[in-house]
Amino acid sequence: MPITKTPYVKSCLNYTGGKYKLLNQLFSLFPENIHNFVDLFCGGANVLINMEATGTMTGIDNQKEVIRLYETLKTYSEREILDLIYSIISEYRLSETRKFGYSYYGCDSSSGVGAYNKLPFLKLRDTYNSRTENNCYYDTIFYLLTVYGFNNQIRFNKNMKFNIPVGKRDFNEKIEQNLLQFMRRIKEKNVNFICSDFRNIDYQLTDGDFLYADPPYLISTASYNEQGGWTEQDERDLLNFLDDLDRRNVKFALSNVTIHKGKENTILIDWSKKYHCHYLDYDYNNSNYQSNARMNQTQEVLITNY
Repeated sequence: MPITKTPYVKSCLNYTGGKYKLLNQLFSLFPENIHNFVDLFCGGANVLINMEATGTMTGIDNQKEVIRLYETLKTYSEREILDLIYSIISEYRLSETRKFGYSYYGCDSSSGVGAYNKLPFLKLRDTYNSRTENNCYYDTIFYLLTVYGFNNQIRFNKNMKFNIPVGKRDFNEKIEQNLLQFMRRIKEKNVNFICSDFRNIDYQLTDGDFLYADPPYLISTASYNEQGGWTEQDERDLLNFLDDLDRRNVKFALSNVTIHKGKENTILIDWSKKYHCHYLDYDYNNSNYQSNARMNQTQEVLITNY
C-alpha cells in the first residue's frame, strides 16, 4: 500500500469533497512502487500529503488562492506563520477562545463565537477582497477566513470575492496543531505545487508514474460547480486526457460519482466501461456494490486503468 507509514495527516483546509475519510479505501486500490506522483485537482491535498513516492510529488489545482497558501506554508517557518496569524487575530480583534475561553466573549461552546466575530470577520474579509497584491500577509488572511468562516468553507462569487459568512469557531489549539502537522508534511516530502488548468500542463509522465485525479463532479451541486464551474466539455477533456495517459502506460485513478441524488453521469459511466470501476462506500466503510450501491443517494467510485 503506497502510503505514508506515519499516521494520516489531515489538510489544513476543510475542502468540499476532501478525501481524508476515504484514504483507507483509496490507498488499498492504489498501485505499489510509485515513481513520480501527481495529485490532479489536489484541493485540500489529503491524498498528496499521505502518499509515498520515490520521485517527485506534485499537487496541481487551478484555485490560485489555495496554491498560494500552500506555497506560503512551505516557504515560511512555523514560528513566522504563527506569529503572523496571532498578529492578524489581534489586529482585527477576533476571538481567541483557547486563551480566554467562551464566557469571555459572552457565549458557550454550543452557540460559538459567531456573534462576537461577525463584524471583525467582515472587516478581515473586506481587507482580503480589496487587496491589490498577493503576499504572505494576504495568504494568511485567506487561511484565517477559512478558519473563522462558516463551516470552514471556501467560496468565491463571480467577481472572485470571498463571500463565506462568519462561522462559530476560531483558531483553537486543535486547528493550530493540524496546521503545523500539514506544514511539516509538505516540507518533509518537498511537495511541488502548481496552479494551472489540467489542459495546460506538460506532465511528461511515463511508465512507473501515477496520477490521481479528483475533479469537480459534473452531477453534484457543490459550491465549486456554481456558475458553470465544471461543464460537460471539461468532463470530456479530462477523460480524453486520461485516455492519453493510458496509451502511454501511465497508471491513473479517477475519483468521481456515477449517481447523485437521482442523477446519473452517463458520460462517465460509458467511458468507465473500458477500465476498472471500484465502488466505494460514500459513508466511508467498505461497500458491496451489488447489495448496497443502488440504494444509496450517491455512488462514489474509483476508476483505474490497472
